[in-house]
Amino acid sequence: MQVPLLDLKAQYATIRNEVLASVSEVLESQRCIGGPKVAELEEKIAALSGCRYAVGTSSGTDAILNSLMSLDIGPGDEVITTPFTFFATVGCIVRAGARPVFVDIDPRTFNIKAELIELAITEKTKAIMPVHLFGQMADMDPIMEIANRYNLAVIEDAAQSITSTYKGKKAGSIGTVGCFSFFPSKNLGGAGDSGMVVTNDEQLYNRMKIMRDHGANPKYYHKYVGGNFRLDPIQAAVLLVKLPHLDEWSQARRRNAAFYDEKFAGTVVKTPYISPDCVSIYNQYVIRVSKRDQLLAYLREKGVGCEIYYPHPMHLQECFRHLGGKCGDFPEAEKAAGEVLAIPIYPELTDQMKDYVAETIISFLPCLV
Repeated sequence: MQVPLLDLKAQYATIRNEVLASVSEVLESQRCIGGPKVAELEEKIAALSGCRYAVGTSSGTDAILNSLMSLDIGPGDEVITTPFTFFATVGCIVRAGARPVFVDIDPRTFNIKAELIELAITEKTKAIMPVHLFGQMADMDPIMEIANRYNLAVIEDAAQSITSTYKGKKAGSIGTVGCFSFFPSKNLGGAGDSGMVVTNDEQLYNRMKIMRDHGANPKYYHKYVGGNFRLDPIQAAVLLVKLPHLDEWSQARRRNAAFYDEKFAGTVVKTPYISPDCVSIYNQYVIRVSKRDQLLAYLREKGVGCEIYYPHPMHLQECFRHLGGKCGDFPEAEKAAGEVLAIPIYPELTDQMKDYVAETIISFLPCLV
């Protein structure tokens, strides 16, 4: 049996006619920049996230970059974040001219360990950027307490966690800003790159709108040096069709996660730990095992899709060598990078497919001892 890590065609088959009609509406209007679809999506994502404002962007990466630029974070500033994340988190900090300062992760949730953040603060610290990894939010109460005490901005990298909750509060609604990605593989994914920033700060919202359009206000009069961070209305059209299904799809992922949790109970497979304060949307279902690379090869040989998120922590990336990171600096992030493996979790999985994935993993367990 072949079970891919993700099957977007299966999802598309259920909404194909709606998507084509919505995209056709944009093309017929020839409102190819901005327009009503973008405005409607911004309004709905803001409401969905418990925020007053939302600004559509060209990608989740540009959502982070826009946030940094709009908060005047640049050369001479430091931003505290995690080394165990997708490249964009740290890449945007460096592109803005600031210096990323890493803090190790909680080995259970893979999110930044809040208790270590205060130790990393200096007089140059301007912001904290927690990443809500794999669909589960970071421990936000202590992060916000530290940020408020030191007058720091909090940029929630919620690229993988739209509608996740922490103590009943939605991802993106707790910090200064929240950044979402609509990359196709996300729970709410477009037909290409797109993203969104949410906030409750009206002044910051107005600046982010200007910044995403080359810093112009009005047109051809540039208040800031911004970027071309605009959300494409065709992407907005696709996302508006998908949005009503988001809760249903995330619930299906939670059911699939519960299936795996039960299957792997009592084995050496470490299943995802979800804090009692959180509701996860399981953007990924990530297990931990010894001899991870051998298991990965075995699963691929058996037709089971799997992927490593993430094999090389940010402090060890070649392009960040100037930061002086070395092996052993962040042991939990480094250990996780050698043990994590994502397996299929998408909503359209059948019971037969899930059972095949689980039984294939279990059949390999004697090799892990």
